[in-house]
Amino acid sequence: MWILGTEVLSEVGESRLSALDVGCGPGFVMEKLIRLMDVKGVDIDEDMVSMAVARGLDVIKGRAEDLPYEDNSFDVVYCSFLLLWLSDPKRALEEMKRVSRKWVICLAEPDYGGRLDYPKELSEIKVILAEGIAGQGGDPFVGRKLRSLLHECDLGAHIGIHPGIWDLSRLREEAETEWQWVESSAGEGRDLSGIKRAWDNALREGTIFQFNPIFYAVAMKR
Repeated sequence: MWILGTEVLSEVGESRLSALDVGCGPGFVMEKLIRLMDVKGVDIDEDMVSMAVARGLDVIKGRAEDLPYEDNSFDVVYCSFLLLWLSDPKRALEEMKRVSRKWVICLAEPDYGGRLDYPKELSEIKVILAEGIAGQGGDPFVGRKLRSLLHECDLGAHIGIHPGIWDLSRLREEAETEWQWVESSAGEGRDLSGIKRAWDNALREGTIFQFNPIFYAVAMKR
């Protein structure tokens, strides 16, 4: 959340901002920001909305491409891991711009085309994950498109990338969950036995390396 701290909060001093989390899910990001801002959330998934509301968050159901708010309703409008799942991310950004008074922020959008997996026997993982996301209607390469999308919406943005490299202990802790994701992305019928052996060996020997670029963008309305 340091993006909001350095790019936004530094400009407004001690005043409290209003913010909207678009595609907020269960509200994990909202919970981190609520001590700094008056945050509302919107999500298309009824289950996500119910989970967020049950935890005391101000969340309603709505589509990112048709936000249920008036023009200029919030100081900050942001999203996280949202655009990659939308068929029309430009429309969503236009809506975010419309309901924002000043800031439009994409906290995190990945680009699986730039993913690195080592040793070389693991290099196919990025293809498997990208195909899995595309098969669900997502865009696994949306990260590299952030500048273009924002420019089309007449939003000049600062684009950056999160560090995003886990240490070995974190990789080992998350290994089971990560591999389940690889398996589910590959679907039935794809032989992953060779990749799995290489994965297990690299984890055991401490040679495994993963990096998936996660981009952010901070834009101000002109």
